[in-house]
Amino acid sequence: MKVIRFETQDGHVRTGRFIDPACAEILDGTIADGFSPTGRTEGIARLLAPVLPSDIFAIGFNYLEHARETASAPPEYPVLFMKATSSLNHPFADIVLPTCETRGPETDFEGELAVVIGRTAKDVPEEDALSYVAGYTCANDVSARRWQKHAGGGQWIRGKSFDTFCPLGPWMVTADEIDNPQALQLTTRLNGERMQHSCTSSMIFSVAALIAYISRDTTLRPGTVILTGTPEGVGFTREPRVFLKPGDEVCVTIDRIGTLRNTVRVPRNTD
Repeated sequence: MKVIRFETQDGHVRTGRFIDPACAEILDGTIADGFSPTGRTEGIARLLAPVLPSDIFAIGFNYLEHARETASAPPEYPVLFMKATSSLNHPFADIVLPTCETRGPETDFEGELAVVIGRTAKDVPEEDALSYVAGYTCANDVSARRWQKHAGGGQWIRGKSFDTFCPLGPWMVTADEIDNPQALQLTTRLNGERMQHSCTSSMIFSVAALIAYISRDTTLRPGTVILTGTPEGVGFTREPRVFLKPGDEVCVTIDRIGTLRNTVRVPRNTD
């Protein structure tokens, strides 16, 4: 089932089962309790991020070729960081370049598989980890590289957490429809040109391993989102380097899930 959050024509926010771009079936329930169809339909005015994350965990260097393209050694343990929940962004909404990029924009794309936790998880064994997953969606771990690498005091959260820097969507595909999250093709396109293409089988640490690792002595609440890392092909490793600029369109496609599409712009007051 494709679970969406959406605005109705009269401005209300609903949770529904995606039927087509104009219509959804209203769902009762929550991520924690599960969803049940109501048989009632309503028109879609705007798609929203399919989940309001309680936390956003993210993983760096989880694809071997991405580690190599950044001249980094493959990690012994998952490289874990967080993105602010205020960085959440919607499918088809704009990625806004930060005004503090005074040396020129160094904002990059990172297409990723996102995992949504469906029930409270703590000290989860790896063999049981996938049973805690509510569903999967597409993500773009948008990254301001100078702030990530040089202007964040050695921590990544600043460069990863500007407003609009965590697009999710266009929907959450429930876990019962994806029996193996390590068999999904992921492609990122910039203005139609393929920039990243890999399979989640190339992850160094699997989805189940990540859930087990992150949940050690740590409570993952329903709605927790885990970004599982990006494959090779990001902009800052290219020659010449490729950074996002106003008018660009970034599309992250994961098979069996869908395509997350966002356009890049500068803040309104500087247009």
